[in-house]
Amino acid sequence: MLLASAIAGAGIAFPRTAFAAGQDKRFVFVLQRGAADGLALVQPHGDPALRSLRERLVNEDAHPLDGFFALHPALVRTAQMFDTGEARAWHAVATGYRQRSHFDAQNVLESGNPRPYASRTGWLGRLLPLLPGAPGPLALSAAVPLTLRGDIQVGTYAPNRLPDPSEDLLNRVAMMYGEDAALGPLWDEAMRTRMLASDIGDNAGRGGQQIGELASSLMMAEGGPRVMMVETGGWDTHQGQPGRLNQQLRGLDGLLGSLRDGLGDVWNDTIVLVATEFGRTAAINGSLGTDHGTASAALLLGGALPSGAKVIADWPGLASNQLYEGRDLRPTGDLLALATGAVAEHFGIDPARALAALGSA
Repeated sequence: MLLASAIAGAGIAFPRTAFAAGQDKRFVFVLQRGAADGLALVQPHGDPALRSLRERLVNEDAHPLDGFFALHPALVRTAQMFDTGEARAWHAVATGYRQRSHFDAQNVLESGNPRPYASRTGWLGRLLPLLPGAPGPLALSAAVPLTLRGDIQVGTYAPNRLPDPSEDLLNRVAMMYGEDAALGPLWDEAMRTRMLASDIGDNAGRGGQQIGELASSLMMAEGGPRVMMVETGGWDTHQGQPGRLNQQLRGLDGLLGSLRDGLGDVWNDTIVLVATEFGRTAAINGSLGTDHGTASAALLLGGALPSGAKVIADWPGLASNQLYEGRDLRPTGDLLALATGAVAEHFGIDPARALAALGSA
């Protein structure tokens, strides 16, 4: 059985006035492939067990969100959005999957089916036919992600994966095309997409910023997509997590900040969901990293979020007797219910029709 309570159980209460009928809504799903560490992204500083489990991973300069949670200091623009009511975090969330395989967990998250590889369509792909007048969706990836697969045709946009040319060659081609009215703009656009082939944290976060600029420009174009999925990699931090995760989060921050800036007034009719397939272990490992876990944190951003707590969580605690299987943050929230409920509410989909679509895998 698929998500029978996906909409009802999402716990999201958007005011109807915030998403009035007829407005031009947009939705962006940012998938963090590799299991992002939710305990580092949104740190539970108020939990007395946090520092004993991972003292060397705790950022004491993290941005306070309330008296208990704090946001990783690399998320500078994201912190500003939290402060202005344009961002929320859901903590201790997970799908119903309880093993620790990246591939199986991503399949469950993308399909919306509790059993890996039991569905050939994705939860968002099954909702797409219900969206009011939305142009064809777009994935910033080399192939259509499972999340978007369904009855609606999905476009993809990504550069090829051939070995990188030298900077000297790129400069020579740029000079050759620079004054050509037809080829010049095409070359500029091609250069903008080069960063899609890299991890989001490369080049001090510029990869994420350029992806965000590209995504917003495509969505703002006439006839552009209203639904977009952005795949990001590099979140599997088994070793040297502090430096690696700092880079990744700087890239994510650049992506989200660029989306916010690039969408302008349209940001008020946009929601962005950031989620990962599972979390990471509560305790640090011997390589200054963390291993595959269970619950993590998800972010929801947009210009018309309702007022309320910055972090929503039924916090399970990090004491040894509170951890899932003695090692992981215990899940207390349904990630797929959050995702599907947010999309249904944002686009004004009738809950009964949404549930029927989700169950038609």
